[in-house]
Amino acid sequence: MSYKKRLAHITTFAFDVDGVLTDGSIILESSGEMVRTMHTKDGYALQHAIKKGFNIVIITGGNSTMVKKRLEGLGIQDVFLSAHHKLPILRSYLGQKNIDPKNVLYMGDDIPDFECLNLVGISTCPRDSAVEIRETCDYISHVDGGKGAVRDVIEQVLRIQGKWMDEDAHKW
Repeated sequence: MSYKKRLAHITTFAFDVDGVLTDGSIILESSGEMVRTMHTKDGYALQHAIKKGFNIVIITGGNSTMVKKRLEGLGIQDVFLSAHHKLPILRSYLGQKNIDPKNVLYMGDDIPDFECLNLVGISTCPRDSAVEIRETCDYISHVDGGKGAVRDVIEQVLRIQGKWMDEDAHKW
């Protein structure tokens, strides 16, 4: 089945953070805080997907309380920090929620995401991902990580399923 046809069966989005929801840059503050930036268009798409009943899970090797606070502020309840081995966390999450891996779209950008990308129904990555990741993915976004790549894949799924620009897309 083609990539576009499989979008109709997605119920769950799984995302890495650094290099996907951020551009991978880290600003080191003298306080020791590591500052990242996230794109507001990704935030809108994440909130809209939640409103439409999609599951969203974040699995990241990072351990930033500010990242967790931002994601929870968007309505994402399933945020796994310090995930240095992501596959067991993803498998456990899917088992607990009774989600078939074929109904999951995962977006990752680097080697720690490789196993998860090979488990799910649709594997995606930002344009600026590691070569090994781009070679394994079903879809490579035309956008870099942290610049709207998450919005790109969420919007595609919601458009295919008729849930993007529907009657309540603009209501907040």
